[in-house]
Amino acid sequence: MHFTPNEIYHVYNRGNDKQTIFFNDNNYIFFLNKVRKEWKPYCEILCYCLMPNHFHFMLVPNEAACNNIHLGGKLTHLQNLSKIIGKTLSSYTKAINIQNKTTGNLFQKKTKSKCLSHLASNANGFTSRDYALTCFNYIHENPLQANLVKELVQWIYSSFLDYYGYRNGTLCNKNLALQLLSLSDLDFKKEESIILNKQLIQKIF
Repeated sequence: MHFTPNEIYHVYNRGNDKQTIFFNDNNYIFFLNKVRKEWKPYCEILCYCLMPNHFHFMLVPNEAACNNIHLGGKLTHLQNLSKIIGKTLSSYTKAINIQNKTTGNLFQKKTKSKCLSHLASNANGFTSRDYALTCFNYIHENPLQANLVKELVQWIYSSFLDYYGYRNGTLCNKNLALQLLSLSDLDFKKEESIILNKQLIQKIF
């Protein structure tokens, strides 16, 4: 992963061989607490969704996130945010292996990121906002599309409840998200059941 400051990114990973990564409520909470502690110094999180076998985050890195780190006294190509994301997944894996008395990799080897800020297609008339808004809605609609719930408000492991006003979570920078997406609280509720464009979805990965 390579990040540029103040751009919007879709960051995601799934279980190795699509295996489960969250086995109970405590696992979801433990992971989110680690994200809060370890990621937030390096980025603003706009939205997220944790699913039984994968996760999605939409975030904006800061300057510190994009600084390259030193290893053995030498400057590397590895950035702070990339390193900390890897550290989070590694330490979470160790905790799950202890919990489940298992060994091996829990996640796919590489966490992926896609910069959404400059995605645009003049031929089709889509703007970078269209892609970012599609990603925002796609992330929130994951539980519904996977038939885990009948209504999005039933899935508590995403930021949907915060935007809908049912919870006052502080993991996401809601004001920044609404500003970057040119949305208001009312707009968000109107677009809750938006029909996602498959052509746009393909570009956010």
